[in-house]
Amino acid sequence: MKKIGFIDYFLDEWHAEKYPAMIEAATNGQMQVTYAYGKIDKPGGLSNNEWCAKKGIELLSSIEEVVEKSDYLIVLSPDHPEFHEELSELPLRSGKPTYIDKTFAPDRKTAQLLFGWASEHGTPMYSSSALRFAAEYEAVSREGIDTIFSFGPGKFENYSIHQIEPIVALMGSDVTRIMYTGTARFPSLLIGFADGRQATVNHFGNPTSFGTTINYASGEAKSLKIESDFFGSFIRNLVRFFETGEGGVDPAQTVAIITIIEYGLKAALSPHQWIEMPRS
Repeated sequence: MKKIGFIDYFLDEWHAEKYPAMIEAATNGQMQVTYAYGKIDKPGGLSNNEWCAKKGIELLSSIEEVVEKSDYLIVLSPDHPEFHEELSELPLRSGKPTYIDKTFAPDRKTAQLLFGWASEHGTPMYSSSALRFAAEYEAVSREGIDTIFSFGPGKFENYSIHQIEPIVALMGSDVTRIMYTGTARFPSLLIGFADGRQATVNHFGNPTSFGTTINYASGEAKSLKIESDFFGSFIRNLVRFFETGEGGVDPAQTVAIITIIEYGLKAALSPHQWIEMPRS
């Protein structure tokens, strides 16, 4: 059995709650989350000790211990990416396959730093929104896409990645400019690519499902409602990554996604104006 270690800001959160059983089921018990570390106890929630006792996972007192004892590593903190640099440094220097949960980094500079650490130390690493692996996106042709209209729930800060990740997966990472077109309550972002193609990200109220309309240069359009088990597909991809060291996500795309989110927040301060994206 291969042992997986969790490293989190606090452990009482949705991803940490769900991943252990999903990974165990996907591997018939050949991979299990056995160790965990949390930087703080969740305010108003379970302490890390209480969470581990409930899950039957051994709580360790340091990131160093988790890295040493585990075969594979998962850095969580999905809604607090500002801690990913601190939580990921030792894993990325370890050489052990490491998955870093969404949102990968708070900004472009940190994203490049994390990939630099992984490259320097030969550590297999990737990050992704689970939405990248939705069967609906996998089934559509990427050739000839001209525009994408995407919509979904949640706040821009921590949920825009679930729309931007599939857009970049389908259209590529050569984004040159963005424009904020939404309101304070309902964010919307226009993404411009170097060749003139465009995509829009739209956040609506709850309950809203994820959906996309893809327009092709041929005049054909495809409307997708995301109903597949994308988390199951993601977990299978994660297992393959641990087995092979290959994550299947181009680092350039991950950096582009983080840059779009970072500059999207900046663009919200100057709505309806194009903001140029960094190119190096």
